[in-house]
Amino acid sequence: MFMKLFIKRLQNDIPLPKYMTSGAAGMDLYAAVNEDTVLKKGEIKLIPTGIAISIDSGYEAQIRPRSGLAIKHGISLVNTPGTIDSDYRGEINLIMINFGARDFIIKRGDRIAQMVINKIETPTIVEVEVLDETSRATGGFGSTGL
Repeated sequence: MFMKLFIKRLQNDIPLPKYMTSGAAGMDLYAAVNEDTVLKKGEIKLIPTGIAISIDSGYEAQIRPRSGLAIKHGISLVNTPGTIDSDYRGEINLIMINFGARDFIIKRGDRIAQMVINKIETPTIVEVEVLDETSRATGGFGSTGL
């Protein structure tokens, strides 16, 4: 049985999320800004998508940057990937940032991020006094070489 993604359109002229190719993992999300919005270099802004979703328990929606906007303009998301939990029913908003060299204009209906649906596991939490041994042990950042 396939899971269903229920989408509530909050603004009728904003397209529903869409897979752009048959092999795409993520579906594009669109900007639901009321007017052209300037994202100045170094600036962070909350950008609405005009949709809310309902997904089955045991799933999440991950919100990720679009690679084309990242490479061409330095546009990303501050909390990437962002997680939309299965019990959240509010509008999906994106915390966007401009790492680029120039200001970036977001227009209503622009494709600005992508959403990937993932199955998640909810583990049973078990507190222990000692963890199992590995060859890496507590080696942190850079401990495995370049």
